[in-house]
Amino acid sequence: MFGSELTIGIIVTAAILDSINPCVLGVLIFLIAFMTRMFKSPTKMLLMGLLYTGVVYVTYLVLGIGILKITLGTNIAGTFYWVAALVAILGGLLEIKDYFWYGKGFSLQMLPGASQRIKYWTSSLEKMETRHPVLLFFTIIGLGIFVVLVELPCTGAPYLAVLGLLSKGAYSAAVPLLLLYNLIFILPLFIVIFIAYFGASSERLESWRKENRGFMRLAVGAFLLALGFYMLYSISAL
Repeated sequence: MFGSELTIGIIVTAAILDSINPCVLGVLIFLIAFMTRMFKSPTKMLLMGLLYTGVVYVTYLVLGIGILKITLGTNIAGTFYWVAALVAILGGLLEIKDYFWYGKGFSLQMLPGASQRIKYWTSSLEKMETRHPVLLFFTIIGLGIFVVLVELPCTGAPYLAVLGLLSKGAYSAAVPLLLLYNLIFILPLFIVIFIAYFGASSERLESWRKENRGFMRLAVGAFLLALGFYMLYSISAL
């Protein structure tokens, strides 16, 4: 495994770049707009947004721990490392492509039909608010889990690369780093929620996202490309 300082630096950088993914921010901004209209209470929107963000954190963490356990428990860490490196390179190329030709051809995006399903979930939230207030919490939890799963094709490349790095070390050392990664990953979600709570409209937030999504893609793509080739180099250097 890489030196500990280098590994932590890579993980922190990957988490920061993964957290500004346009897919992640786009879904959150949509949900904020919906909850602001539905609840008509900034405080309630804030609480539900924080619940949603907490669910995202736990779901990503459970997925990461599960993948690591399988990888280390079945002695496929070497193969997984190769696959993670190649996925990082391919993902990097696709992300850089979207800087120049956004949305043209194949792109890293949510699963087909996911947007319609998210809208269905949010319509269920509206019904829960008036008919079954207690079930509202469980619906938001289910929505958070669902969004994480359908966003994986869009957000998964950095996480997979990090899991590939961690698979070269001990499980006990990997878990604290996963906790750190996922904490950094959700920080921009907290920031967006609090900005909305203090008065920024979802329209302004969405406008900012669209203006900067190409640069977000470019930053993620350049990092993934560099990390993928570095991972392959580290194999040949052994």
